[in-house]
Amino acid sequence: MLISNINLTTTPILITGAAGFIGSNLVMELLRTVPGISIVGLDNMNDYYDVSIKEYRLSEIEKLATEHPDCKWEFVRGNIADRALIDGLFEKHHFSVVVNLAAQAGVRYSITNPDVYIESNIIGFYNILEACRATMNTDHPVEHLVYASSSSVYGTNKKIPYSTDDKVDNPVSLYAATKKSNELMAHAYSKLYNIPSTGLRFFTVYGPAGRPDMAYFGFTNKLLKGDTIEIFNYGNCKRDFTYVDDIVEGVKRIMQHAPEKAMGEDGLPLPPYAVYNIGNNSPENLLDFVTILQEELICAKVLPEDYDFEAHKKLVPMQAGDVPVTYADTSALERDFGFKPSTPLRDGLRKFAQWYHEFYQSK
Repeated sequence: MLISNINLTTTPILITGAAGFIGSNLVMELLRTVPGISIVGLDNMNDYYDVSIKEYRLSEIEKLATEHPDCKWEFVRGNIADRALIDGLFEKHHFSVVVNLAAQAGVRYSITNPDVYIESNIIGFYNILEACRATMNTDHPVEHLVYASSSSVYGTNKKIPYSTDDKVDNPVSLYAATKKSNELMAHAYSKLYNIPSTGLRFFTVYGPAGRPDMAYFGFTNKLLKGDTIEIFNYGNCKRDFTYVDDIVEGVKRIMQHAPEKAMGEDGLPLPPYAVYNIGNNSPENLLDFVTILQEELICAKVLPEDYDFEAHKKLVPMQAGDVPVTYADTSALERDFGFKPSTPLRDGLRKFAQWYHEFYQSK
């Protein structure tokens, strides 16, 4: 198992996408468990989905920050595509660790709104890389860049489970292509400028206060309104649903170990670069997933006990940009960090259903 080589309390850390689903949960976990940590959170608070959920997450962070006065938390509203803003933050704070979770998310949205993906996922990430590069010959170099990739980079790969050793040359959406581009850009900067970087391929993240465009959340909204939910590929899809706490635990462990710097035989640096899958390593059939979701929604009193689910389900063909199976090989994560996501789907959906009831129905 790899030994930690990063101290998270020496200088501030930057977390972009801090009001996002994974970002906010990561901030809260670090405030809870790392005494004396200083975090700068950046988010543009865009309205891709309900901004009130982002505001709720930020309010939860603020509450937690007041409970940990030894820690520092600063929120900056801004866009990673704003080069001057990014450069200014790096110059002011001398970040030791940068966690880039800001991105335009969503496979289907990328088909109709490509511009925002290029702005955030390509230009924005380039700005982060450039800001890291500018620190490398200073007294305060960035020690570790951690960034979100996605299971979508596996595209039409037939071999499962998906391994980080597999080729990923067949993206089926612009979103996937931008995430693969991030990995390529990070590799180039690691090689050229000796920037330690780690990419994380997340697999179908879910949980309380998640993204409303994700299936479990969208299904709940539709069922509550009496609308019909569409189950793609006639229900013959499998997803490696990964509970957000497991994702965050993986990110926290990886943050604390940067890939080692080393010289190659040619006298040039070997890229201090790594990529990991973070997934549950246990794909669930969509129809089974919907059954568990409906049971937990009834238990949480989101839906009435006599709700007629069969009347609100429709099996439909596969949708453009989707893949039939996602399945993470997490052996590298287990080997290097002694960790494997393991939250059962029912436990995670129960926590989501309870949160949904509290957030939307208990006011």
